[in-house]
Amino acid sequence: MSRETVAGGADPGPASPMPATAGNGKATAFVSGFKTNPVDAAFLYGHMIRAMDYNDIYWKADPCHPSDLIAAPLALCESEGLSGKDLILGTVIAYEIEMRLCEIGRPGVREYGWHHATLSAFAAPVAAGRVLNLTPEQMVSAIGISASRTFCPGAVTAGKLTNMKNTVDPWAGRMGAESALLAREGFSGPEHIIDGKEGLFAVFGHVQYKGQSASFDGEALVKDLPDSAKSHYRILDCGMKSFPIEALSHSPLTAMMKTVKENNIKADDVKEIKVEVIARAADILGDPHKYRPDSKETADHSLPYCMAVGLVDGMVTPLQFREERVLDKSLIPIMDKVKVVANDEFEALFPKFQPSRVTITTNDGKEYSTRVDVPKGDPRDPMTEEEIAVKFNALGGAQRFTPGIRT
Repeated sequence: MSRETVAGGADPGPASPMPATAGNGKATAFVSGFKTNPVDAAFLYGHMIRAMDYNDIYWKADPCHPSDLIAAPLALCESEGLSGKDLILGTVIAYEIEMRLCEIGRPGVREYGWHHATLSAFAAPVAAGRVLNLTPEQMVSAIGISASRTFCPGAVTAGKLTNMKNTVDPWAGRMGAESALLAREGFSGPEHIIDGKEGLFAVFGHVQYKGQSASFDGEALVKDLPDSAKSHYRILDCGMKSFPIEALSHSPLTAMMKTVKENNIKADDVKEIKVEVIARAADILGDPHKYRPDSKETADHSLPYCMAVGLVDGMVTPLQFREERVLDKSLIPIMDKVKVVANDEFEALFPKFQPSRVTITTNDGKEYSTRVDVPKGDPRDPMTEEEIAVKFNALGGAQRFTPGIRT
């Protein structure tokens, strides 16, 4: 289409950049091997990383899963004929910016109803843009293009969950790849999208939270950026999920599994499981929808389901989130024994710690209690090489499972 055809002959600016984003077919889809463009490939890779809710976790003012953003650099590196070194650089940058964005909210955007994919939309184009070697001006446009269209409300992880729960971050990665390609071709985006007029800081600054305006520490976003081998890189501070469930479920599930193992407790012995967590965990993971999950997306964000299936099966792996297990009505009476309550004492310790206390009351009236402050997989209690190998094999190999039979 010629420029004259668009808008009745008016000059729309730079020539259409869409062929650069949609046409080269040099990115390979994993497993099937078909070739596609880097934007669609980034979206597909992002889904593959995110789908099981089993990748990594960083939670400060806001949570994030930085590995979601590896997808865009990966797709672009292949389609541009770049090296593994370029991919590693893009990955380190994705982690650095994403994790910093999750540190600077006062409070985090999640506290007043926005999802962290909102912040991912600012980080993804930086990683993608570095892979494409954008100029500073092009990088600014890439950020503006991406963030302008990817603000995400927290509804995607509230109440009954849908496929969008695990799609919003891959979508941010897709937008990062596409926005960087658009910027390379001359398409412009608002340079004030972060700290200028009606940008991120200004718009959310209108929010009142506990009597004060929400804000961001803009200086912390760029303070002491790593620039050498001696620098500290945020990627080293990121945790790895040891269960394929929502991040704040890890401490209580760890506490319950430890209690059950140490005291040889069986599902039939249990009268009640009291789970004490921070308020946001109780809100996200213990609302009424979470007591009757009807999908994998709701089940892996349900403390009642995760505790019940962990108690019965003796493990919580991807197998526990197959449709037939999620819909197994035999778990309902056990889910109803799970009482999720907010603990005010724990609030002051978060996010430095993720405290949880689980108290199991058995039918004979005895109580067994365990507290966990740091979930397995946190850098302070990292997964071992053997545990990582088990996780890898669980994700990559064929498995069979009989409900209720512990392994």
